[in-house]
Amino acid sequence: MIRPFKGIPLKNVSIIVLDFGSQYTQLIARRLREEKVYCEIVPYYTSIEEITAKNPKGIILSGGPSSVYSENAYTVDQGIYELGIPVLGICYGMQRIAVDFGGSVIRSDHHEYGKAELKLETASPLFEKVDDMGTVWMSHSDRVDVLPEGFSPIATSSNSPYAAIANEEKRVYAMQFHPEVQHSVEGYLMLRNFARNICGVEEKWKMEHFLKEQIAKIRETVGDGKVLCGLSGGVDSSVVAAMLYEAIGDQLIPVFVDNGLLRKGEREQVEEVFKINLKVPLVTVDAVDNFLGKLAGVSDPETKRKIIGHTFIEEFEKEAKKHQGIKFLAQGTLYPDVIESISVNGPSEVIKSHHNVGGLPDWMDFQLIEPLRELFKDEVRKIGLELGLPESMINRHPFPGPGLAIRIMGDVNVPDLTLLREADAILLDELKASGYYTKTWQAFAVLLNVKSVGVMGDNRTYDNTVCVRVVEAVDGMTATFAYLPHDLLERISRRIINEVDGINRVVYDISSKPPATIEWE
Repeated sequence: MIRPFKGIPLKNVSIIVLDFGSQYTQLIARRLREEKVYCEIVPYYTSIEEITAKNPKGIILSGGPSSVYSENAYTVDQGIYELGIPVLGICYGMQRIAVDFGGSVIRSDHHEYGKAELKLETASPLFEKVDDMGTVWMSHSDRVDVLPEGFSPIATSSNSPYAAIANEEKRVYAMQFHPEVQHSVEGYLMLRNFARNICGVEEKWKMEHFLKEQIAKIRETVGDGKVLCGLSGGVDSSVVAAMLYEAIGDQLIPVFVDNGLLRKGEREQVEEVFKINLKVPLVTVDAVDNFLGKLAGVSDPETKRKIIGHTFIEEFEKEAKKHQGIKFLAQGTLYPDVIESISVNGPSEVIKSHHNVGGLPDWMDFQLIEPLRELFKDEVRKIGLELGLPESMINRHPFPGPGLAIRIMGDVNVPDLTLLREADAILLDELKASGYYTKTWQAFAVLLNVKSVGVMGDNRTYDNTVCVRVVEAVDGMTATFAYLPHDLLERISRRIINEVDGINRVVYDISSKPPATIEWE
């Protein structure tokens, strides 16, 4: 019997964001957390009872792709306007507020996408210390046509006479632009003003506070039960394991599954950190044959991911049967995993599936513990340092749960894995030697399984192609390709071609996210 798929939420949330499906929604939470304001994203349809239970000091209505006049327009519980706490609407959120308070919205003659100059019309606590005629980012086709009673314009742009509006008496504010994106130069300041000046949030949320509260909640939740924790060797699952060991000691059964899809030397590195450095009794399961056997001949990316996810669960179940009293399964699920995997926070588009998101199969009688579920990667790294994990592990680039399987185009086999491991190791070696490993978010090689003609010595070759992917990002939700020096790229290419037999061509991926994803599959 499956039990609820939930993390361990904090009791009090300073700001709640109601998500209407904007691609930028998660950035609102990021900007506020950067200002040390604790913020959570919940679906737009969250009931007023659930909202009040979190005791928020303010509510933000996010943007979204829909129109407020569409047949199935997303609405909110009207009780949020009666709570007596400030409300801020962004883009669709602004249009939602306008209609909810009796105004009207129309299709704009001139769609406004991209940068715009924001002219401040009146003094407002929302724009305290914000420069007049500053740059903001617009992305809308509908616009407010008639203001609701009690609202007045507080900012305009060339195409938006109501770029920002306010009802100061009710403390309801709205803006047509997106303050959460970096293109809105002082948008972070507007969000800070809303939280600090308007909502009166005084407490400063810190990761050590989060860590202490989560450890206490883990102890309370687990009681005298045992927790099975799946370790992948990456930052997320390693931090979860360290947190759980701090909370419940030997009640934790950390399991590292060698699935044959790891990077070069990864198994040895993980065992050293946990068994030697942290003195955590790590259980290593050799499941290489099981994984590779099930992946044989499979080339579809989603099928690969699902096979790997199901096989992980299968291996955990086998290990769980060897221990008495296991009631929980812990995972290193992060906020970006949740946002990109399933629309749990509203009508967001599903981008890809993860083996560690989506709940447990019905036959697995465990309850999930996901203490990092509401955190971004940089926040998880801070938690890891607080727990004493070595910086070499904390600063490791993200590595996907399906491992090298989704970095091989086509079916997964031992010869291709061997090629890819060697090429990937050379790439990481050169990045570390040059100092670019710590300057970038993620770097890896992809085996394209595209052969091309080459010349080595006096001989013609017809060998494989490797693509090098190096990106810069803050949390992985958006990313740009890294501008690596040409001499470094040349050195990487030369070494891979010279040292990895079977590769005669190296290319560099210069696409950004969006429209591409960071991983290829």
